[in-house]
Amino acid sequence: MLSIIQAAGWPIWTLIACSVLGLTLVIERAISLRTSKIAPPQLVDEAIQASRHGVPPPTVVDQLADNSLLGSVLASGFRTLQANPRATEAELRAGLESAGRLAAAQLQRYLGALATVASAAPLLGLLGTVIGMIEIFGSQASPGGLMPGGGNPAQLAHGISVALYNTAFGLMIAIPALIFWRYYRARADAFLLQLEVGAERFVHHLLTLRR
Repeated sequence: MLSIIQAAGWPIWTLIACSVLGLTLVIERAISLRTSKIAPPQLVDEAIQASRHGVPPPTVVDQLADNSLLGSVLASGFRTLQANPRATEAELRAGLESAGRLAAAQLQRYLGALATVASAAPLLGLLGTVIGMIEIFGSQASPGGLMPGGGNPAQLAHGISVALYNTAFGLMIAIPALIFWRYYRARADAFLLQLEVGAERFVHHLLTLRR
């Protein structure tokens, strides 16, 4: 592996840094975009059951908020009623929508950076290719100028290595990064839809708790 890095020249280090960043973002999103941390399946039913006879105490609401992103959205509805037991439907919806926007930002977190990695990696690979081509042309030059047969074979081989390795590494980084970006974006959109459906169902329950 070290011999490949040496053959690819200094441009490969930018691609290695890009690959480390991309892998870090993929792992972070894999941990963060889990169902248990975003929208546990029975959470809305449990929140409705726990508040069937009134708004739960603040400690229970805080536990709900810490449960997941969906829990934080539902907790915002309880807190609106705690602050104003006669809150209107518009006020309840406004509270849930504000929490929903914060949750959406959490769902989309780092996806832009992952998309940047997917876009930048081929360009960095192209940069290495251009540098390799420059070395190839440089290897054909003699002290007196360009002369047929006056090239340096070692420098020619190194230039070809730089060009090909950087192109390959750029594509090897960009393709998985693009796949994961599309996957996590679709997953975030699906979770956001679940949050919206859960919040819509929950707001009707909150209307029955108003005094």
